[in-house]
Amino acid sequence: MLTILFSPAEGKHQGGNEKQKELFGATHARNEILTTYNTIIQNGDEQQIKKLFGIKKFKECKPYMCNLFSSPLMYAIQRYNGVAYEYLNYQELPLQAQTYLQNNTIIFSNLYGPIKGGDTIANYKVKQGNSIGEIAPDKFYKERFSYQLDLYLAHHDILDLRAGYYDKFYKPNKPFTTLKFLKNGKVVSHWAKAYRGLVLKEIAKAHINSLEEFSKLEIPNLSVHEIKKIKNKTEIVFNITE
Repeated sequence: MLTILFSPAEGKHQGGNEKQKELFGATHARNEILTTYNTIIQNGDEQQIKKLFGIKKFKECKPYMCNLFSSPLMYAIQRYNGVAYEYLNYQELPLQAQTYLQNNTIIFSNLYGPIKGGDTIANYKVKQGNSIGEIAPDKFYKERFSYQLDLYLAHHDILDLRAGYYDKFYKPNKPFTTLKFLKNGKVVSHWAKAYRGLVLKEIAKAHINSLEEFSKLEIPNLSVHEIKKIKNKTEIVFNITE
């Protein structure tokens, strides 16, 4: 089985009508951080909320100021709407591809930690790098979930499409593969998010089950430039050909 590690996005879709389910690695393991977040929201301290969300105007915080435990739920892979998710375009994918994304992705949320694409989560806001009360999410989840992730991924191939920041939450202790994108010989940064989304879309459409299958997948506007191996990491460098 191929599991794709993926980043969250600052933007979220509102609403949702999915049922509550047990989150990856147990919901109760997150009780402390989720309760702390919810308490901050319910207390209504404007400065504290603006700082947590990373938003300057309090009126722009309103869409996220809801009770975490009674809010509408949506699949994690569907909740986010940043650049990578716009190019993934989950809503327009065939049902089989959507199901693949729910089962084969693990997203590293700044609030919920590592969650599967099909886990159901509320609308929330935590600026990347911010603490939740006194809790630093990256340290909280690295301490509590690294062992569980190691066990879960022990017999999986791993494609790590996360932004580098999320290495703080978890670093695989077995061989894994990452991607880099070049345009006119230069590494792209912001647009790497778009290409990660496009790669994930093609993987889901083709229902790729291993890194060997991935190596044979033709992805529009991308060609392999080189493959580097450093310790347990394989880095595939793509040229953007469009």
